[in-house]
Amino acid sequence: MQLRGSSVQADRTARPRPGGVAFGAGAYLIWGLFPAFFGLLAFANPVEILVQRILWTLVVVLVLLLVAGRLRELRSIDAATWRLAAVAAVAIAANWGVYVYGVTSGHVVECALGYFINPLVTVLFGVVIFRERLAWPQWLALGLGAVAVIVLTVDYGKPPLIALILACSFAIYGLVKKVIRLDALRGVAAEGLVSAPVALAVAIGLGVSGQASFGHGAGRTALLIATGPVTLVPLLLFALAAARVPLSTIGILQYLTPALQMAWGVLVGREPMPASRWAGFGLIWLALAVFTAHALRTARLRKADDAV
Repeated sequence: MQLRGSSVQADRTARPRPGGVAFGAGAYLIWGLFPAFFGLLAFANPVEILVQRILWTLVVVLVLLLVAGRLRELRSIDAATWRLAAVAAVAIAANWGVYVYGVTSGHVVECALGYFINPLVTVLFGVVIFRERLAWPQWLALGLGAVAVIVLTVDYGKPPLIALILACSFAIYGLVKKVIRLDALRGVAAEGLVSAPVALAVAIGLGVSGQASFGHGAGRTALLIATGPVTLVPLLLFALAAARVPLSTIGILQYLTPALQMAWGVLVGREPMPASRWAGFGLIWLALAVFTAHALRTARLRKADDAV
């Protein structure tokens, strides 16, 4: 799924640089089309898809670092940063694994819900963990989000666990990426190196037990290998965008991903959307509208203050 927690930070006060919006839209467009790609992998066990994605993403990023002459930079990572990378690796593995399960089991709409909820969960984490103080529009957005989850729980007959796990795991990943001192490439490489021993052991175990799809057919093997570049390309596009446009622009563009995923689930996957489910999504969208409007207004006021 999408890796919006890159350590590359956008300058809120700088003028947008050429290509920034295009790079950002490209990243979120690719993430939005992930259901189409991962739907092709339904032949494989979700666990195998996860471990292959971890391994091939690591291979691709190590090759890029080698070509750029930056592979040695991994040696300079200190122990504290490796520990943060381990936390990030666990969070993103949980996110990827649940997302793959959701897509391959016909729950694309619920996956989209997770990424709609994610900004609200991030704000909630800011209050709980960092004791951040919220303005009333932010509290209103959180309240609407909570009501939406209750409505959707009644609709599904149980809490929307896939959505909640996706939202929470990616929020944790984002929090780690805010404090870890690694650029996008080194960050992904460090997370992959931490995860690789377990992922490799699981991949070998699946192969030995005869449960692996990798190596059984050129097409299937190629699709599993493709999870590496498919994962890394939008990350790099996002890193380029984040360095060129304000975070407020990135904040708006991010809704492109769950909107496309939801459209795929409803129009292509023909997943059911009863009125009660639409009501739940409507509350989420209203919460995001309030949240985004407040964020944009705050950004404009900050920019005006900086200009004085």
